[in-house]
Amino acid sequence: MSTDRPHSMSVAGVIVDDHGRALLIKRRDNGKWEPPGGVVERDETLPEALQREVLEETGIKIALPAILTGVYKNMTGLIVSLVFRCQAADGTPTTGDETRALRWATREEVSELADEAYAIRVLDALDAASPPAIRAHDGVKLV
Repeated sequence: MSTDRPHSMSVAGVIVDDHGRALLIKRRDNGKWEPPGGVVERDETLPEALQREVLEETGIKIALPAILTGVYKNMTGLIVSLVFRCQAADGTPTTGDETRALRWATREEVSELADEAYAIRVLDALDAASPPAIRAHDGVKLV
């Protein structure tokens, strides 16, 4: 039996608008630009977690099903993230307890605003990666 700590599971949703831009949030806790998302709670399904996290961080309810576009492992933080391309169903982008700012970003802007480990998630979602991308990173850079 391993004494290593277990991995955490998270989900993120890349909402894409009619102009091919992705909605990014600027997190209150670290000031970083990322797609909305967070940790899957013990008793919720992945679609429930995805809907909850996106709604909490953006004020937008997403349509299901969403398309899985990538699986990402943070080798340092031991977090496995599932990233989905999403479509807005209802709501208006708003900031909240976890979100300092929101922004619709083009491919070029995503690469300028977000750390590589998060930009690639958004770019994979914009490309609707199929099969889903499988990547590893250290929390900032791809490895």
